[in-house]
Amino acid sequence: MHTSRTIYLIIFAFSLVFAEKGAAQDSPTPAPPIIGAKSYLLIDANSGFELASLKPDQRLAPASLTKLMSAYAIFHALKEEQVRLDDVVTVSEKAWRTEGSRMFIEVGSRVSVQDLLMGMIVQSGNDASVALAEHVAGTESVFADVMNQYAAALGMRSSNFRNATGLPDDNHYSTARDLATLARAIITEFPVYYKWYSIKEFTYGDIKQNNRNSLLWRDSSVDGMKTGHTDDAGYCLVSSASRDGMRVVSVVLGTASAKARLDGSQALLNYGFRFYETRLLYKANSKITTATIWKGQLESTDLGVPSDLYITIPRGSFDKVESVVNMKSILLAPVALGQPLAELQVNLYGANLLTEPLRALQENPDGSLWQRMRDSVRLWFE
Repeated sequence: MHTSRTIYLIIFAFSLVFAEKGAAQDSPTPAPPIIGAKSYLLIDANSGFELASLKPDQRLAPASLTKLMSAYAIFHALKEEQVRLDDVVTVSEKAWRTEGSRMFIEVGSRVSVQDLLMGMIVQSGNDASVALAEHVAGTESVFADVMNQYAAALGMRSSNFRNATGLPDDNHYSTARDLATLARAIITEFPVYYKWYSIKEFTYGDIKQNNRNSLLWRDSSVDGMKTGHTDDAGYCLVSSASRDGMRVVSVVLGTASAKARLDGSQALLNYGFRFYETRLLYKANSKITTATIWKGQLESTDLGVPSDLYITIPRGSFDKVESVVNMKSILLAPVALGQPLAELQVNLYGANLLTEPLRALQENPDGSLWQRMRDSVRLWFE
């Protein structure tokens, strides 16, 4: 049997022994702030690292946070050219009669998809949400099925959507973790549309309404995302902010007042930025290490990660990070592009932060008959 070999990639040349000795000298990270919420989750948007949480997997009514999923489904429809921003939608009586927050569109009026999106995102219009759902899928119930399909694809295992608005329904629920996953997806997949969540006001039909996310006025680093409120759900807020290249997402569910959701969200955002930092460890498709390949056309293959790899760590501890690559001692051709050939472990103070497969950055097909015969002989002496 062939044994495995381990390659150490030491960041800033600090040894593990030094890191363990230095750990006690570092300032401890304090506990997150206590806020009056049923559930919350604070994550780094790039790494997905959990910074703080309270019952993040508890199923709760999401109220108008539902419109994040409605928008995600519509953004996909736009991307796939099923609809266009300049499409004109005829407002149905059902959309017009939908209760709750409104854009104030009139039955039978013709409104562009872009205006309806503004009405949904900025004004949280339930009428706009239903009009969009009907335009994209024919009926709101079919659109809810589409929403659930996208939720499943994102791994939102504890969510179920029955409508496009978030109006109360016993089988309409989500979690702080699922909503954070959704927020990250919007930010990452649709950066152009994400910018609309920072718009502070929108006027339609001579009626100007402000964005309900008051953090947009309080904190200049905040550029999204969505508020929600019903009697059952309480006051909810998904917020996102970026400071010095680090983006965090906060999901706060079930507070007792609009002020509580605002103050709680602000406290969580400040906590994340104050006590943590996120670093780009390796860029996508850049060489991290090289693997020797036997019986291939090439003697070696570069290994890396297909997407930028970020880590989130306590602020000031980056010089204690260590990367370790584990791979088999004998690797044989053929090698396909993207094939996992090794494992990257990233440690902090000896504790594992993350494990990621390292993949081939180029193909390495079988070598010639001579190369295969030569390497077969050489392997006898390995």
